[in-house]
Amino acid sequence: MHDELTKVDIEKMKAELAEREAMMPALRAEVKRTREYGDLSENDEYRQAKREINNNRRRMRYLESMIKTAVIISTDSASDEVGLFDEVEVYIPKYDEVRKIRIVTTLRNDAFTNNYSKESPFGKAVLGAKVGQTVTVVVNEKNSYPVKILSIKKGEDDASLPIASF
Repeated sequence: MHDELTKVDIEKMKAELAEREAMMPALRAEVKRTREYGDLSENDEYRQAKREINNNRRRMRYLESMIKTAVIISTDSASDEVGLFDEVEVYIPKYDEVRKIRIVTTLRNDAFTNNYSKESPFGKAVLGAKVGQTVTVVVNEKNSYPVKILSIKKGEDDASLPIASF
């Protein structure tokens, strides 16, 4: 499966990968330094250093894989429909609440800041909708709810949005 990402997503991952590659000599030196403390079975500093280098390697492999397999998508959408990075004001009757959300790529999903992945149930329902339209968010087979699109403010790929750590 290929992740659909933007050029900004790819650039952010490449930048993080370069930072992590630059960290490797210091992490290796820390493993070497803590190994010299002696008995490895009781050497917490060594175990921590190994954990840090392994976490860094794991993240690097993840980033490399994402970059290699990503499909670059466009953020363009019609002026009257919800597209990627648009700020959308929605009314959720289930909670009698108006909320401003943004539809983003999977890497920048963060429900706590109202940035919803285009792959999430909420994102799938809202993406492509028009002002005044009511769409249904299907959470699972037994749970769904309507959402009304109140307004759309066209946005662009915001490089300040961080990519998810995992």
